[in-house]
Amino acid sequence: MSKPLYGLVEAGGTKFVLGIAHGPDEVLATTRIPTTTPDETIAAMCNWLAGQGPLVAVGVATFGPVEVDRTSLQWGHILATPKAGWSNTNLVGPLVQRLGCPVGLDTDVTAAALAEYRWGAGQGQPSVLYFTIGTGVGGGAVIGGKPLAGISHPEMGHIRLPLHPEDVGFGGVCPFHGTCLEGLASGPAVKARYGVSLSELPGDHIGHDVVAWYIAQAAVTAQAMFEPGRIVLGGGVMDTPGLIDRVRCTAERLGNGYFRSRAGEIVTLPGLGDRSGLLGALALAEAALR
Repeated sequence: MSKPLYGLVEAGGTKFVLGIAHGPDEVLATTRIPTTTPDETIAAMCNWLAGQGPLVAVGVATFGPVEVDRTSLQWGHILATPKAGWSNTNLVGPLVQRLGCPVGLDTDVTAAALAEYRWGAGQGQPSVLYFTIGTGVGGGAVIGGKPLAGISHPEMGHIRLPLHPEDVGFGGVCPFHGTCLEGLASGPAVKARYGVSLSELPGDHIGHDVVAWYIAQAAVTAQAMFEPGRIVLGGGVMDTPGLIDRVRCTAERLGNGYFRSRAGEIVTLPGLGDRSGLLGALALAEAALR
């Protein structure tokens, strides 16, 4: 009996990463296509997947906001997004029409949380939160094996935070909330303050402590709300040398020994590295068959 073949889509604002896999340890092929117009990008996505052979299901881990409620007529649509031309774009419909198989869809961060929960840093834990800190900031969670969702997916990048004492006067870069987590800790927020990326700043620059403080606040907030077994921090900003250690130490101090878990033990980088998103799409594809 042949193994089931899954199609994988990690849809990002600058590129789509596509793949086919039998399982997490059997990703057979991948490719990347630039995110241009919806028509051009979706056609290229469908053409590549259709050429890989019969697929039993496809998983789509996408940038958002996206409609994740399967009972909605807008299910699978990108909603109001700052990505030019992509608002109200139907991602799922063309895949179903072209490939004729089930499609699972969620945000890229929820998908990454699923992957880390099943195969990465969160294996064996009852709950996992995943934050990506990069061009944007977002978060997803898996609690008791199920993705966290309310009437829509979480928007953890938009939690409000008090300003660091050395950051008073910075208005943030989020066009909606100014000084939310994304407005204060994202890559564009760092460049708006200092003119360069965090990794380009000298090691003793105050910017490292400022950004770590905001991310640590998000981690402590997550502890207060969920007491997760792991808080996984991904995204390009987290590639900055020494940042994860600063976040752990700061979160320990902010938590002040109150929580059952220690931030220094549960805050971690992705166990799957840069594969969290694509393997999250695999988890969504598998779930689409259930």
